[in-house]
Amino acid sequence: MRYLVQERIFSFKADFWIEDQDGNRVFFVDGKALSLRETFELKDAHGNLLILIRKRLFSMRETMEIENGNGVIATVRPAFFSPIRHRYNIDLADGSRLEAIGNFVDKDWELTAGGGQVVGRISRQWFRIRDTYGVEVEPGMDDALVIAIAVCIDRIYEDEKREHDRDHDRDRGFGNFGGL
Repeated sequence: MRYLVQERIFSFKADFWIEDQDGNRVFFVDGKALSLRETFELKDAHGNLLILIRKRLFSMRETMEIENGNGVIATVRPAFFSPIRHRYNIDLADGSRLEAIGNFVDKDWELTAGGGQVVGRISRQWFRIRDTYGVEVEPGMDDALVIAIAVCIDRIYEDEKREHDRDHDRDRGFGNFGGL
């Protein structure tokens, strides 16, 4: 199944619908911008809470946790060492690991399980709507979990990009007006 995700998760209060490939509203992302740490709730079309996504406050690398009613079911973070291209590791509660590899700038990447089995794909190419991307979930996978992983990676990537741009501007002398 393919889903259409809007890139509104970077606004102050990030609330948006996720539609399926037929245009039906299937999931609602409710951003809790005023909470102590960034929190997103993924709800079904009837408003039932399915997944809670939280940014971990104190960690060496950007980390987000995905929770359901039973606790943390997945932890998403950038790979510790990735010399050629960006990679993200997703540690699942059952001890297994998923890996996201691809082009995160253009939102064109795959989510794989052990042995390279593709469990999800993310791409802008399926939909020609501005500021959106598609999430394709393979049959038998938990659609809400794969969408939550995509939201986490998108958020972590954009946070890292903003931090890098801020550091780059500071190194070039922008933002340092003490000598004026």
